[in-house]
Amino acid sequence: MLTLKRIAIDTHRESIAYLSRDCPLYRAEEFLALAKVEVTAREDRGSGPGNGPGSGLRLPAVLNIVDDPHLLGANELGLSEEAFRLFGQPEGMPVWIDHPKPVESLDCVRAKIQGRVLSQAEYNAVIRDVAARRYSKMEIAAFLVGCASFMTAAEVLSLTRAMANVGHKLDWDHRPVVDKHCIGGIPGNRTSMIVVPIVIAHGLTIPKTSSRAITSPAGTADTMEVLARVDIGTDEMRAIVEKTGGCLIWGGRVNLSPADDVLITVERPLGIDTREQMVASILSKKVTAGARHLVLDIPVGPTAKVRSRADAVRLRKLFEYVAGELGLPIEIVITEGLEPIGRGIGPILEARDVLAVLRNEPGAPADLRERALLLAGQLIEADPAVRGGQGMRRARELLQSGAALRAMERLIEAQGPSSLALVPGPLGYDVPAPQDGVVQSIDCLRMARIARLAGAPAFKGAGLDLFRKTGETVRKGEPLYRIHAGLQSDLGFAADLAGRDNGYVIAAT
Repeated sequence: MLTLKRIAIDTHRESIAYLSRDCPLYRAEEFLALAKVEVTAREDRGSGPGNGPGSGLRLPAVLNIVDDPHLLGANELGLSEEAFRLFGQPEGMPVWIDHPKPVESLDCVRAKIQGRVLSQAEYNAVIRDVAARRYSKMEIAAFLVGCASFMTAAEVLSLTRAMANVGHKLDWDHRPVVDKHCIGGIPGNRTSMIVVPIVIAHGLTIPKTSSRAITSPAGTADTMEVLARVDIGTDEMRAIVEKTGGCLIWGGRVNLSPADDVLITVERPLGIDTREQMVASILSKKVTAGARHLVLDIPVGPTAKVRSRADAVRLRKLFEYVAGELGLPIEIVITEGLEPIGRGIGPILEARDVLAVLRNEPGAPADLRERALLLAGQLIEADPAVRGGQGMRRARELLQSGAALRAMERLIEAQGPSSLALVPGPLGYDVPAPQDGVVQSIDCLRMARIARLAGAPAFKGAGLDLFRKTGETVRKGEPLYRIHAGLQSDLGFAADLAGRDNGYVIAAT
């Protein structure tokens, strides 16, 4: 047997095991680097069915061979931070490694690559193995590419069902339970943090789970974390919802559609974001979260995820078909995605905008406020007691009266207030306008990339503060936006990218 050791390396949702080349129990030649192994915490590991990751008994992992005795002893087995968390056993625990059983569902992946339509049973098999971490990133990439090449609407439904059937499912006694989602791609679009307290103030239940950023400057969970704790498990989530009527938490802890979390780690870096995979990802999580009515925001713009209204309509129809088959009432709102929403891009700057709207401050960004009211109004109309067409009016009343702000304050208190100061990064650089004129357009993708280089979302105070929006005039040399950063190197990277293309198109007057 080997002794378990925690290796403080962040492998970002990939389970890595480390074995010394000098190990006297297992030959490194037999367990090659980058091969898959199965780590077990019991000697009779060969008997009985596997228990999957997180069971504390078995864990599929990718093996790395270590030559440095200072990092890993000859009789130790190391696990990366992600693998150690999933394995759930303490350091010093006796462990063994074994060759994993063949992953039979890979035959389905090969069939999909060859263009075959897969059945519900085949998607079930693939997703079970993905969720159990039996696939390497290479194999996940093969599955994603195969699906991106061709999927029928029926296959999208099968994939969604398979993803929804793995992991936890939440069920709420409250009726109606509503939810809201945006497909993303627009920096600063933190409407959820305004919609949720408005809906809570009205009296509907909205258990909102959100993601962290992968390629964007901030996800809703990153921004909410500036105000309150979001790393919350299922039992505590239930208690918070019972107390306040809703929540705004990170979805990673409540294990809703865990296969989707695994797929996303490969999907996003490869830039694979097909409408079929988007539909399966979003709806599987909404179904497992116990939603009974969903409002979905699809922003459309030249640098948004969806570039044309025709594409938005096709996406809307696919969402409606799959949601309808799953028994989830859905209302889809197609909105403009021509530029970033609000003035801030990055967790602290976006939280500042959200609070400005909730506090009814005179300078609060109107575009963020009006979009949030539109979506909140659609959700409020799920209440049978509200007349059709009156939802947005009710949402505006709740915002203007301060009821929404009070609901957010109760939510923050229940989740646990953050001690983080709402102060942007200490280093700043103003990006100047190259000429006089009127701002014609702002590139959402460019703005997101500059904010990421500045350090967002890892450093909460990093990001962009926009001084000019579309339609506003500017004179040559005046700042278009300010880059905030915490490190001089990050500021330099972001300023250099902005210097090559600041993301603004200015029409001469």
